[in-house]
Amino acid sequence: MKIYTLSNQSGTQARLTSYGATLMSLRARDLRGQLDEVILGFDEPEAYKAAAGYPGAIIGRFANRLAKGRFNLDGTAYQLAVNNGINHLHGGVHGFDQAEWQVCAKAQIPGQPQREGESLLLTYTSVDGEEGYPGTLLVQVRYTLSSAHELWIDYAAITDRPTILNLTNHAYFNLAGAKARDILDHQLRLHAGFFTPVNRDLIPTGELRAVDDTPFDFRRRQRIGARMEAPDIQLQIGNGYDHNFLIDGAAAGLRIAAEVYEPLSGRTLEVWTTQPCVQFYTGNYFPGAQLSRHPHAASKHAGFCLETQHAPDAPNQANFASARLGPGEIYQHTTVYRFGVSGAV
Repeated sequence: MKIYTLSNQSGTQARLTSYGATLMSLRARDLRGQLDEVILGFDEPEAYKAAAGYPGAIIGRFANRLAKGRFNLDGTAYQLAVNNGINHLHGGVHGFDQAEWQVCAKAQIPGQPQREGESLLLTYTSVDGEEGYPGTLLVQVRYTLSSAHELWIDYAAITDRPTILNLTNHAYFNLAGAKARDILDHQLRLHAGFFTPVNRDLIPTGELRAVDDTPFDFRRRQRIGARMEAPDIQLQIGNGYDHNFLIDGAAAGLRIAAEVYEPLSGRTLEVWTTQPCVQFYTGNYFPGAQLSRHPHAASKHAGFCLETQHAPDAPNQANFASARLGPGEIYQHTTVYRFGVSGAV
């Protein structure tokens, strides 16, 4: 288990480990030019073996929840491992976040353009039947840190049998830095006019609900904490925001999903993706153990996630885009986290 470092000429830095293809650290400058940590995590890769909450890890085979761990594919019923009450969450008991990925000497993914900047390519082979999923799957994930302070994550995969696939990264962001208490004063804009309501088990009901006149309307920039205590049943079920949003526009290429601004540091974050959806999660159930770099990371709402993905429970929902991958097809998606600053010193 090794640590790999990507950096650019301005000092922006990403540190990764092969365990879970995990993004351990991401340092970006604030309005005053000071570098600080902008994701929650541990300093040592060994600590991720006992970590709860999937900090910084690659999630698979299927990110988010599958109702009762079941789905049907091409007329065959499959039962997956159940690890979240009665449901399957983030790939099961031993998901991709707990796998030891292989680091490749050449950071090139076939069919994907070479990115500007320093790159790290990791691969993992998920065997047929792992956690109950059909098909042997070859997965590649490439991280690239550009000179424009962008962290690119390119995903690619092929399978020898029909299967389902939904990959994402589970980084928890706090743009205020390592000593910040929570993310409630961060200001968020989501480019999403619809979200998917959930039942008491956090499984989508199948409805595509407009955000109009709800606490889920972030089409104009809002404080994350401004409406979190609103008397809305969806916020009560999630103990905060833990919901999937449908990104505006056709998922035919990179488009913007979210913008975040932290007023004290002046840091900004844009999230661009080819995926159809983004899960906005406000760290509502942090484990008791502190993440080593962050004295307040055990606190509720210490970080937020913007997990680009297919919709939760998509294989069981007729209204949602398909997450099927067949032999001869190539799964290809890209997400970009773009950092900047705004305001005056």
